[in-house]
Amino acid sequence: MKKVFLSSLLMLALSVSFVSCRDAENKTKDAMEDAGDAMDDAGDKLEEVGDDIQDGAEDAGDAIEDAVDDAGDAIEDAVDDN
Repeated sequence: MKKVFLSSLLMLALSVSFVSCRDAENKTKDAMEDAGDAMDDAGDKLEEVGDDIQDGAEDAGDAIEDAVDDAGDAIEDAVDDN
């Protein structure tokens, strides 16, 4: 009777340990997938920021070009008036 009880207890302990190890493996796998998703999201955000910076630089360049053209036109008008 003692052997049956101890054998049952051993089987229960082994089954619990294998189930908990499988759960730990699944949690690790989930955590790795979440980390990968977070890195993908961060990469996407950085790409968007880079695009916004590039658009802003192009807009600034266009504004400078327009200002130079306007200044040139004003100088030409002043020269023509004299």
